[in-house]
Amino acid sequence: MASRTVVVLSVRAPHAVPAAALPALRDAALVVADRTVPDEVVAAAGASRGEDVPDGGVLLTTDQEHPTIPSADTVVRAPEPPGAALLDAVAVMDRLRSPGGCPWDAEQTHASLLQYLVEECYELYEAIEDHDRDAMREELGDVLLQVLFHARIAAESDPTEVGAPFDIDDVATDLVAKLVGRHPHVFAGTEQIDSAQRQEHRWEELKRAEKQRESSVDGVPLGQPAAALAAKLTSRTARAGLPPELLPAGRGVGEQLFAAAASAKLAGIDPEAELRAAARRFVDHVRIAERNAAADGEDPHALDAAAWRRHWPRQGS
Repeated sequence: MASRTVVVLSVRAPHAVPAAALPALRDAALVVADRTVPDEVVAAAGASRGEDVPDGGVLLTTDQEHPTIPSADTVVRAPEPPGAALLDAVAVMDRLRSPGGCPWDAEQTHASLLQYLVEECYELYEAIEDHDRDAMREELGDVLLQVLFHARIAAESDPTEVGAPFDIDDVATDLVAKLVGRHPHVFAGTEQIDSAQRQEHRWEELKRAEKQRESSVDGVPLGQPAAALAAKLTSRTARAGLPPELLPAGRGVGEQLFAAAASAKLAGIDPEAELRAAARRFVDHVRIAERNAAADGEDPHALDAAAWRRHWPRQGS
């Protein structure tokens, strides 16, 4: 009996026929394509429409669980490259914003989504702090949603009002160009980088030249949390050779906070992370004291100073 081959095309890219299927297609007595295969592929393969694979023939399908697969002599599947599922995410976003999609999604703008962008980034930050892998996976998806959302809105923009539209492919193309351009030691082989520190310095050099920045503090996002902002300004100006004594200092609260953040950064410590860690420890201590009070029959919402001290966890507990 002649062999029977099933070629399973990608649902995401049904027009791409895997190279491994070409010998079977060339030698096939008959090529059949089911209803899931695009007409262009049917015509290019010289196939006819059908649901069963004939003896000595090939069946083309995008159905990953087609009923003829178990009885086929050979099954060739189109490989899915890493990141293929991102196409599904783009398609879902497109559906949500298109006519007949979700009214709420359709009404959103760049400005209305800002609060969610900030919230999702901090939720991811917290998941990483907690070493919660399941939460990290979920929150990374929520951050990705914000990227897809903003790119989709930008694709719909009126160029006469806000500038040229762009879409998710433009975003990805720009990112690839940036990563390749700022890693010449990896992609061009024109440089030798022997440490992470050297790469960090080189990245900043390439960025400064690329963006033609006039100041060492150009491009620092001033809207970030204050401790992180002070640390970033400290590291930027330190690389520019600014002597530490010119950093903000004085008796004001702001100057003292800046000085503490700068001192930590110059010592190789992330002041934002340290402050967050201290705040989270404080939250834990507050909860422990309240639980201790409740266990003793006291109202944890009506503690006086003495009660707080009595129930406060001991050092090291």
